[in-house]
Amino acid sequence: MRIIDSVREMQQQADDWRRQGRRIVLVPTMGFLHEGHLALMRKALTLGDVTVVSVFVNPTQFGPGEDFERYPRDPERDFRMIEEVGVDAVFCPSAEAMYPQGYQTFVEVTEVSGPLCGERRPGHFRGVATVVAKLFNIVKPHAAVFGEKDFQQLVVIRRMVGDLNMDVEVVGHPTVREADGLAMSSRNIYLSEDERRDALKLSQALKEAAELVDAGERRAEVILERVRDVLQSGRHIRIDYAELREPDSLRARSRIDGPTLLALAAHVGKARLIDNRVLNPA
Repeated sequence: MRIIDSVREMQQQADDWRRQGRRIVLVPTMGFLHEGHLALMRKALTLGDVTVVSVFVNPTQFGPGEDFERYPRDPERDFRMIEEVGVDAVFCPSAEAMYPQGYQTFVEVTEVSGPLCGERRPGHFRGVATVVAKLFNIVKPHAAVFGEKDFQQLVVIRRMVGDLNMDVEVVGHPTVREADGLAMSSRNIYLSEDERRDALKLSQALKEAAELVDAGERRAEVILERVRDVLQSGRHIRIDYAELREPDSLRARSRIDGPTLLALAAHVGKARLIDNRVLNPA
C-alpha cells in the first residue's frame, strides 16, 4: 500500500492510473477509522481497479467551539486497518497542503445545505463541499463512496457533482451499526458507559417511527412526538433536531405520502450524534 502526502504526487499517480485505463475509486475519511469506514472501503474494492482512501481532518468544516482540536486521531492505526482491507493507496495531506497561505476559494451548495445540520452548523457544508471538490481534483476518481449515516452530506455532494458536471459517480452505502443498533461514529469514543446506553435512544426512535408508519400513521406531528418522547427518555440526551424531510430536496414534510427522511441530531454528553432512516409507507 502506498502512502502519499503530497498533492502533486497524488495527482501524478492518479494520471498514471488513468493512462493505464484503471478505474479509480475514492473513500474520503477523517480518520480514526471503525468498521463503518472499512465497509465503505470493501464496497469501493468492488467498484473499480484502484482504491484510494483519504485521511484528512478538514478544518474548514468545523465551526468555532466545535471539536476540531480534540477530534480523535491515530494515523498509524488507520494505516494498518486500511492496508488489511487491501486498499492501494492512502492520501493523507497536511492542512497547509490543502489550504496554503492565501487560500480563498470555496464551494457552496445553497438550498440543500440550509436545513438540519446546515442550520445548526453554519459554514459546515461549505467546508465539506470544498474539501470534497478538492479531493476529486487531486485523486481524480471515477467513483467515490460515502456513508448514508451522513445523509445530508451525501445529498450535498450529489447536488454539487450534478450542478458542476463533475464526472464522478457518487455511491451511497447504508449506515453500519453496532450489534445493539448504535450507528458507528468516530465520535462514539466521547461517550461514557451511561451516555452510550442513552445514545441507543436514537436508533430506538427511528425504529419506533418506522413501526408507526407501518401501522398506517402518516401525520408528521404524531410521528415526531413519539420520536421526541423516546429521545427525551435518555438522561444524557439534548435534542438538536428531529425532522421529516423529502430525501432528495430536503424540503420539510408534513405527511408521509412517499419515502421520507427522518433525520435526528442530539448531544449525548460531549458527543453530537446524528442518525437517520428513510421511512417508506406501504
